Amino acid sequence: MNIVAATSGDTGSAAIYGVRGRERIRIFVMHPHGRVSPVQERQMTTVLDANVHNLAVDGTFDDCQTIVKTLFGDLPFRDANHLGAVNSINWARVLAQMVYYFYAVFQVQKRTGAEKVRVTVPTGNFGDIFAGYLARMMGLPIETLILATNENDILSRYFNTGVYCLGPVSPTLSPSMDIQVASNFERYLYYLAGRDPQTVSRWMAMFKADGTLTPEIPPQTCIAAGRGTTEETLAVIKTFWESYRYLLDPHTAVGVSVALANRGDSSVPMICLATAHPAKFGAAIQRATGSDLAHHPILDALADLPTRVAVVPADARRVAEIVQETVSGGACTVTE
Repeated sequence: MNIVAATSGDTGSAAIYGVRGRERIRIFVMHPHGRVSPVQERQMTTVLDANVHNLAVDGTFDDCQTIVKTLFGDLPFRDANHLGAVNSINWARVLAQMVYYFYAVFQVQKRTGAEKVRVTVPTGNFGDIFAGYLARMMGLPIETLILATNENDILSRYFNTGVYCLGPVSPTLSPSMDIQVASNFERYLYYLAGRDPQTVSRWMAMFKADGTLTPEIPPQTCIAAGRGTTEETLAVIKTFWESYRYLLDPHTAVGVSVALANRGDSSVPMICLATAHPAKFGAAIQRATGSDLAHHPILDALADLPTRVAVVPADARRVAEIVQETVSGGACTVTE
């Protein structure tokens, strides 16, 4: 199997560590060049196993994701090269994410006696919150799912206005959420359209044509949405550290800031999903708290390790060539 993946920061290293050194598996991970945190980048590029290939794409995560979809859409190429996927494009990832919604809700019910809970989810690619949406459809007593975005707010704008409209991708303190075109949003549209794939295809063709989509059916009210700005994110990190000695990473802080703005009826408990270790975002933590607090020995140890990564254009043909050359036994150019 040859795994081809796009990452906005975290999925890539998780996938790499899962398959490094494995026989009969190669992995090609694309990340947006210069748009992940330095620690996230080193988590990927310091893995030098022969079956691991890091590709830094001159573009955004959306460019990386488009390349993955293009390669998988070329069925002869996909089948000839035995392509596989690991991020939330792969249904297995969403299926696994559903499990901790059940665990978390049952634990909160046990502790509070509440009949229902609310869950706030920081999101970029709509995968994690979509897992919660499916869990709710299965009967899990979630009153409301609250979607939290940073300044790259195409999803929160949709759930507040009914219009899904592209904008520029702005670099933020929460790079794993710096996404405009969310893959799993199409899966949500499938349910919004009454499970009619023809309607979804028509909607996505409209979106591809002009970057704007206004489905005839309004968003479902079980999902609310909000936007956490950089200033709000920094303030929440500072407050939670000073008040509770709990160090939020900037992605989780976006979710917490949106949760605080949507507290409403305090009798319904709120679960905020956490995302990554704060040590991956040391500069943001220092900016928020004024202190160099965010460390982890495993992550600190990456600082002096050698790296291997190929910087490539945002071009599906070039990435396909690299995959083909590697599968065929050819070498691919790398920059140290």
